[in-house]
Amino acid sequence: MASLSKRATVYFDPAIHRALKIKAAETTRSISDIVDDALRRELAEDEEDLRAFEERAEERRVSFDKVLKDLKAHGKI
Repeated sequence: MASLSKRATVYFDPAIHRALKIKAAETTRSISDIVDDALRRELAEDEEDLRAFEERAEERRVSFDKVLKDLKAHGKI
């Protein structure tokens, strides 16, 4: 992992922290490395989602109410 330029304090649920410690020990990685990788993946997914929203911005919007009525009319609910 590249040298980090910022430090943060993060509080975990005790069970999550225990799982992270075990995973770190079994994979010979630091907790920071595991968390950094997970956050990078999460942020990349967010970027993909935002790009998809932009690409679909011009699509016709359908209200939730209309979707429910359509489902009911077709015997789906």
